[in-house]
Amino acid sequence: MSSGQLTVFSMQDGNDYYLRAIVKITSSKWTLPVLHTLLNGTKRYHQINVALPDITQKVLTDMLRKLERYGFVKRTAYPTVPPKVEYSLTDLGESFATAFLPAVAWARSNLDELDKTEELYDLR
Repeated sequence: MSSGQLTVFSMQDGNDYYLRAIVKITSSKWTLPVLHTLLNGTKRYHQINVALPDITQKVLTDMLRKLERYGFVKRTAYPTVPPKVEYSLTDLGESFATAFLPAVAWARSNLDELDKTEELYDLR
């Protein structure tokens, strides 16, 4: 195989480990929105919650902990009264989040078409 060729792994061969890892990370509908919000820089909890008004506080807290566990988010607590906590992307989190920017652009370009095909399907 030449160095310019793309290697494609067949899931039938059991080489779907990388795909399953991505699914595990993105299995929550809030993973990508939270990461996308943090792409714009360090945020406090309330700022993330305001940017994503449909997320509950419990789900946001759980999501931030999950992303911190994966090494995507850094939580910084300051010893102040009241406590101040900030969240930012790690280098790993930023590289993962930016890898999805082309998919976000694709969705933006094709959302009308997706809505139309879904509507046509539902009418059948």
